[in-house]
Amino acid sequence: MKDKIERVSLWHVALPVSTPRDHGIGLVAGNVEVVVLRIRTASGIAGWGEASPWPVFTGTPEATLSAIQRYLAPLLIGRCVSEIPAIMQLADKTIVGHPEAKAAVETALLDAFGQLCGQPVWALLGGCCRGEIPLSVSLADPEFARDLDLADRIRDAGVRIVKVKTGTQGHEFDLNRLERLKKDFPEFDIRADYNQGMQSFEAMRRLQDLDSFELGFIEQPVPALNRMVMAQLCASINTPLLADESVFDLPQAFEAARDEICNGISVKIMKCGGLRRGQQIAAVAESAGLPCYGGDMFETGIAHLAGTHMIAATPNISLGCEFYQATWYLEEDLLETPFPIENGKVQVPVEPGLGASVNEGALKKYARNACEVG
Repeated sequence: MKDKIERVSLWHVALPVSTPRDHGIGLVAGNVEVVVLRIRTASGIAGWGEASPWPVFTGTPEATLSAIQRYLAPLLIGRCVSEIPAIMQLADKTIVGHPEAKAAVETALLDAFGQLCGQPVWALLGGCCRGEIPLSVSLADPEFARDLDLADRIRDAGVRIVKVKTGTQGHEFDLNRLERLKKDFPEFDIRADYNQGMQSFEAMRRLQDLDSFELGFIEQPVPALNRMVMAQLCASINTPLLADESVFDLPQAFEAARDEICNGISVKIMKCGGLRRGQQIAAVAESAGLPCYGGDMFETGIAHLAGTHMIAATPNISLGCEFYQATWYLEEDLLETPFPIENGKVQVPVEPGLGASVNEGALKKYARNACEVG
């Protein structure tokens, strides 16, 4: 198993998207930008990873590319792909923060090592506890009519969970959308996500209005640092409260459980710095009786696959996942074959590594910058 890494290739890619999306902390339109990483070993194995930053959430693609090229890629050259824990520990000592860059590095290492061993990534993470994952699709278009059209299409495709991005165009707009969705799509499990878009002083009254809709959960209504308000809301409303931006790392997961600021936690590999760290956060949540949800950033199918393997190997990430962008948001994905969704559920790959091939032609087509180390 001593297959050493000889070369690291990087692409900063801008991918066109189908419609604008309005979130509590920012608008996304035109394209999304990601950094794709490929490691090449002495035996010819290619391991792929993706960093999906968002400037208002984790960081910028330019900073991510620089972090990998200058600081993390040199740590990989000459190392065996089996040395994943040692390499990731060294990465934390080499550069502070940059969780999405570290997530890309770990994903590429796991992909390459899985291929070397002939095992899926989920086997390297402890084994598979589920073969499919219920998919949630987010509704965030400023034009609600387009979201209604999307809701029709995903219902026909078997999707039964939607998450409405709230807090962007006023409280009445949110209530009207939720009322329409409950009426027209009674089969949906509807959830709401404010992405910190609500002022703390107005949160109690407005979230009590949402209680009547019997939502699956309400995600991160107020800014991440307003932990006392999160705790007050959690204790005062009937709808379960999910923490996202309030929990980036293990200490914050522990504090969230200790301070009772939520009823569940959104786990994102771009937020916490990788698949194994996501599993650790889920374990902390489980110790407090808090289930987890498989969140994501603005990702391609590469990062979706990484999250899929993590959830497949982590029993407490039990509230579904939102790996829909590659199918219903990007104009073109970076995978050779479509990201695996059947009847509204993500299908867990069984092939070695991540279980899919990357379309290098699409990488070149949409690349804004590319470089190599090694």
